[in-house]
Amino acid sequence: MKINEYVLEIKKRFMAEYGEAECSLNYENPLELLIATQLATQCTDARVNIVMKDLVKKYKTCEDYANADLQELMDDIHSTGFYRNKAKNIIGTCKILLEEYNGEVPSDMDALTRLPGVGRKIANLMRGDVFGIPGIVVDTHCTRLSARMGLTKEKEQTKIEKDLVKKIPKDYQTLFCHQLVEHGRKYCKAPTPKCEECCINDICKKRDVKTARTTKTEKAK
Repeated sequence: MKINEYVLEIKKRFMAEYGEAECSLNYENPLELLIATQLATQCTDARVNIVMKDLVKKYKTCEDYANADLQELMDDIHSTGFYRNKAKNIIGTCKILLEEYNGEVPSDMDALTRLPGVGRKIANLMRGDVFGIPGIVVDTHCTRLSARMGLTKEKEQTKIEKDLVKKIPKDYQTLFCHQLVEHGRKYCKAPTPKCEECCINDICKKRDVKTARTTKTEKAK
């Protein structure tokens, strides 16, 4: 099966299984999503959603975050882990947004990645979900699943992104990444995937690798 046919078949099955999957972080506006994504580093989305529920009641605007007391903000986000760096990044980010973008979140990749704590992963999520700009969000699910599914042999995030951008249709990239999260949580878990229950089990490249190894073992006997 050629790679474009493989991707289209994955899309067909993922659409049937997950439909219009959405970002698992709760937010009402671009700033809330930006803050949530920064908190989500090394933290579960479920925990971030709990923290954000209280945070948005206290910090309603970009100015509120920019003028926040560092220790107080650290206490507010403590349960997300790495709270010192996250608090510094959030305050620094919002100061830049006020000084250079009138308090608005920019859509430009370079502008986003200039913000403290914002790399290409967060920037692509923001661009896709907020601005409708295609992109690949290389999170832990994407890294693990794209390798297992045989969509890339790359190990570094930037190289994985470049590889997948070439293979995943632009109008499907954002949705595909959200579907990968759902698939990773439901079936393709780390370290042990539920291959027998998986909706792409019969075409998945991981299955091909297993079959090849089994065949070699049997021949060796």
